[in-house]
Amino acid sequence: MSDYALEVHDLRVDYGDFVAVDGLSLKIPRGKVVGLVGPNGAGKTSTFKVLATLMEPTYGEVSMCGLDVLEETAKVRKLLGYMPDLAPVPSDLKLGEFLEFHADTHALGNKAQRRARVDECLARVNLTAKRNAWCRKLSRGQTQRLVLAKTLLHEPQVMILDEPASGLDPLSRRELRLTLQSLAREGVTVLVSSHILSELAEMCSSIIVMNQGKLLASGTAEEVRSELGSDRREMTMKVLGTTGELFSWLTAREGVSELVQEEGAVKFDFVGDDEAQVQLLADCVRAGFAVKTLEEKRASFEEILVEVAEGNETPLEE
Repeated sequence: MSDYALEVHDLRVDYGDFVAVDGLSLKIPRGKVVGLVGPNGAGKTSTFKVLATLMEPTYGEVSMCGLDVLEETAKVRKLLGYMPDLAPVPSDLKLGEFLEFHADTHALGNKAQRRARVDECLARVNLTAKRNAWCRKLSRGQTQRLVLAKTLLHEPQVMILDEPASGLDPLSRRELRLTLQSLAREGVTVLVSSHILSELAEMCSSIIVMNQGKLLASGTAEEVRSELGSDRREMTMKVLGTTGELFSWLTAREGVSELVQEEGAVKFDFVGDDEAQVQLLADCVRAGFAVKTLEEKRASFEEILVEVAEGNETPLEE
């Protein structure tokens, strides 16, 4: 079998004259939690629909665990768990009944075995106490967790989750993160989308950024920052004594701009990597300035995504 859970080559999805996905190629290893992000219209949903066997692309090659998604669809679906955004649940069933119905559709053993599997999945999403509650009584966050439990029933090797944290409170988001990371340690591959990029940065081992149907950046959170050209930092240097000489000294330094002098501190923008920042501080100390602190502020991942959507490839980091 392939070393990769998902392989996509030259994927294209057209809706008439509109190109939703344009030449997307990527490889996702087994046992990883990978985030897919991008502004509205980036092509995330169309990509997910193709990967989840719900739509045929205009062209391209897609494989899951070595199986051709387009040619071996029935086999792929046995390996796949798909959770769409805001998936509906029936109002006239209890949680246990809802999950037992889906366990039956997956032919998960006899009645006792199906019930045991339902209990395992409820426990995994912290809904055991709600087993006999009506689905219509659930909050949005609880509904999301119930759908995740349904997605886990048949023990998929690959999970595709579209905005699974939607509607979850901070505690539930933390539980979701721990659950997905636990699944990855067990060998499950999780591809998850979210509009909250900082949330994915905590949850995922790597991130894929799409924009206008194309792959824009991929890698760890820091690699994505670098690939998007976001090396600018907002710095505040605090020193003992007056700041006039420091202001003048910083003005002549490479990568320094937008200086503002304050009492006991100078604020400025700095473009450079971590090594360049360390060198700046070392040079400052050697020049005789009594540096108390050097603070940096990088843009949140949300701000980076906004910059991507606006077409600016040099966003301010946080």
